[in-house]
Amino acid sequence: MKILIIGAGGREHAIAWKLSQSNRPVDIFLAPGNAGTEGDYTNIPIDVMDFDGLLHFALTEAIDLVIVGPEDPLCAGIVDLFQEVGIAVFGPDKMSAQLEASKDLTKQFLNKYQIPTANSFTTGDYDQAKAYINQADLPIVIKADGLCKGKGVVICHSLEEAEATLKDMLLDQSFGDSASQLVIEDYLDGNEQSLLCFVSNNQLVPMDTAQDYKKAFDGDLGPNTGGVGVYSSPETADPALKAQIKAILGQIERGLIAEKFSFYGILFIGFMIQDGQAKVLEFNVRFGDPETEVLLPRLENDLLTVFEKTLAGTLKPSDLTWSKQAAVGVVLYSKGYPGAYDNHVAIETLPEDALIFHNGTTTDEAGQLITNGGRVLTPVALADDIQSARQEVYKIVGQIHGESLTYRTDIAKL
Repeated sequence: MKILIIGAGGREHAIAWKLSQSNRPVDIFLAPGNAGTEGDYTNIPIDVMDFDGLLHFALTEAIDLVIVGPEDPLCAGIVDLFQEVGIAVFGPDKMSAQLEASKDLTKQFLNKYQIPTANSFTTGDYDQAKAYINQADLPIVIKADGLCKGKGVVICHSLEEAEATLKDMLLDQSFGDSASQLVIEDYLDGNEQSLLCFVSNNQLVPMDTAQDYKKAFDGDLGPNTGGVGVYSSPETADPALKAQIKAILGQIERGLIAEKFSFYGILFIGFMIQDGQAKVLEFNVRFGDPETEVLLPRLENDLLTVFEKTLAGTLKPSDLTWSKQAAVGVVLYSKGYPGAYDNHVAIETLPEDALIFHNGTTTDEAGQLITNGGRVLTPVALADDIQSARQEVYKIVGQIHGESLTYRTDIAKL
């Protein structure tokens, strides 16, 4: 079977790695891929937003299945394009993808179907936004409505910080059209948890949970990133919380059906657990990164079969089996990320016998491995418990050397 994975990050590397373990022979292409996927699979130098180029390649190469990794092409309707020519494609159509493309649309959906979430106010008017924050309790959360690659969310602890954020987003247009409208939310304090679900004809089939780390520095300090660490372990939530989340998944399903979605793919639900109560922070409509890098190594099923059942509308919870081991991943990122950082800097040492997913790498003309982005590498380790996996992954981290690389030292430190 010929499979095309669209994307260039650690998520796509992990998907290719897992698909390569299928019981059936597979020929895997990645567009554009990275230095970690070159060799084991076939990289194709086509940008994720070059829809014509991707469609031409898929038709010419007789691709059997397309898997779309990143949010930008999903939200721009790439799935609809492949469906129109009869190519099987894993991912939500453009209508379903708007649940990630617009935070305001998601808020409307959550409120309409009485799904627990933070109170919020949406506006694109600077004066309205300023008046709202002046009467709101602090801290307060300001979110760009559109896609900002995980960086359009600011937790403001002072009125001065909130006003500066409003000016930055609405007046200075730091995120362009993505912040032409803002969602201003009450701040929720608690334990953040990620739950990824396969969605098979609007029916949600949850995976095991994963906990990622958004802040750049130890102690959960610094700016928000796209995620710089993650762990996943066998489900240990108390029965009351599990019942709450199950009820929320049912409410989401009812909403999808009532709104006449035709959702096939992944729904990533960000929860905040506060005083034993679960509230929804956000939706994404694709595999999370770095969550995918710890979830897929724990999945014991043939991922190709899971994809096929999802698209057929027949996937059931019993089709997913999870390892009893825990997995921990630490993201090595370029110094300065998520702000300005040096790029195309040499990575001098990389252990060959470790599980390392490449997020942003390429090679120079001499064949030297170099950085190619903010997040660069995600080594992953599995062990019988979280702390053992944590010790193992930091041993791998210690063997990776690159002048521009840095990382948090407290991932999965419980």
